Amino acid sequence: MQVALYSRGFISEDIDNIRLLLEELQRAEISATFYEPFYRILVQYIPFEKEPALFACAEDLPGKIDFLMSLGGDGTLLDTVCYVRDTNIPVIGINFGRLGFLASIGKEEIHALVQALLDRTYVVDQRSLIHLDANVPLFGEIPYALNEFTIHKKDTSAMVKIHTYLNGEFLNTYWADGLIVSTPTGSTGYSLSCGGPIVFPDAGSFVITPVAPHNLNVRPIIVPNESVISFEVEGRSDQFLCTLDSRMETIDSSVQLAIKKERFKLSLLRLDESNFLHTLRNKLLWGIDARNRIKI
Repeated sequence: MQVALYSRGFISEDIDNIRLLLEELQRAEISATFYEPFYRILVQYIPFEKEPALFACAEDLPGKIDFLMSLGGDGTLLDTVCYVRDTNIPVIGINFGRLGFLASIGKEEIHALVQALLDRTYVVDQRSLIHLDANVPLFGEIPYALNEFTIHKKDTSAMVKIHTYLNGEFLNTYWADGLIVSTPTGSTGYSLSCGGPIVFPDAGSFVITPVAPHNLNVRPIIVPNESVISFEVEGRSDQFLCTLDSRMETIDSSVQLAIKKERFKLSLLRLDESNFLHTLRNKLLWGIDARNRIKI
């Protein structure tokens, strides 16, 4: 078995947990390929007998990789979409960050995780992605995202007008700071913080959530993810921001944008006893009330 290890970086408190993970992988005779920038920092703290296999881009990942481990928070895991692409390599999120909706495997579960890989007692969920089409080249070879697509005003400029169409039919003009179109996975991210609903990961839908709308009667709306959602943007400023997860491009009003479901999905590994309801209860503290007699 062979895994790839990806991380943006780490703090000194994470060293012991990273060392434990490497020891557990070695014990299980699982080979590791390291993200090169991560390895160059890590080698200053943990000695290696010899330099391991390294990767710096998607093309460097050997075809025999069985899993990609993300060491960090949800933002780190979102980065892995750019590396696994359409290979269907399952991503394992080990939470070295804070909230961890996606990176749901705790540092204290490292031993259990490696054992689950050996015993094949894990579950792989298929998460839908969102794809962007535009009349100009945007986001290179990776015009898709796991969490969300957004249009946003730039810096402190005035609010924007976003004319929005569903399968070519006019839906609404949003007067707002921006607009979010999230996948079910992304419903617990930026969309949630802007008042959007929580959607189960296997729901076949997109969530359209305005950011600080100027119309008080405008609310988030859930639409089928078989729809094509297109946009025209106006504003006092000549430039606007367009994002896919944490990646950003600057556009102007001449750019035409359309969103649809990506043709492939991301495989996300979780431990057998952990599911979406378990994650909601733990991350959002649902049910933590002295009046509840049922222990969860």
